[in-house]
Amino acid sequence: MKVPLKHRTLSAAIVDQLRQSILDGTYPAGSQLRQDALGDAYGVSRIPVREALFQLEAEGLVRIVPQKGAIVSELSLDEINDVFDLRRILEPRLLAQSAPCFAAKDLDGLDDIQKRFEKAIKARNVSEWGQLNAEFHMALYAQARQPRTKAIVVALLQTSDRYTRLQLSNTKAMGIAEKEHAHLIALCRAQQIDEACRFLEQHIESVRADLLQVVGGGSIAVRSKRATRAGE
Repeated sequence: MKVPLKHRTLSAAIVDQLRQSILDGTYPAGSQLRQDALGDAYGVSRIPVREALFQLEAEGLVRIVPQKGAIVSELSLDEINDVFDLRRILEPRLLAQSAPCFAAKDLDGLDDIQKRFEKAIKARNVSEWGQLNAEFHMALYAQARQPRTKAIVVALLQTSDRYTRLQLSNTKAMGIAEKEHAHLIALCRAQQIDEACRFLEQHIESVRADLLQVVGGGSIAVRSKRATRAGE
């Protein structure tokens, strides 16, 4: 069955669809993504497929292996630590500049995302969890005048989307995320900027710790985190 493509370019359309298929588990870790098979599925030549796979490699979702082609990347403790170290540094910095400039429409926008996030949780709509989480975080930084930092954070959120979906796959984690997002909105509404930045850092760290537990198991996760912080 051929999938109609209506996006900006063929390669961008294929990137979007393959990314979604990797994130929702259609292509699990270790799956081989054959260019000819994907070209047939999308009704395109191998050229835009190849370009899409290179983009997904840059995002860390696939590995290009000699003689084997593109392989969906394994979940990685090192990648979790790398991504969340950067998020912990960059996101509070963005919030510190953005939140003081919030107008009513910015706070209303955050409330709207929060409502959609709660609705997706109740419906267990996995495909929306990660997207709404990323949308919420970027809405927090909407007023920051740091375009390069925001572009980096967008890429980090794309990479962590796969992990976030895994972390939010249990009811307890979903409830915590919902409450912490609501608390961030309340702090921003009250213009408690320093407290909001500290809480955002704690939020990112708690997600990291939960992910390390889920992906690697307790003892492995602790060792990996300590090694990363020690620069090993």
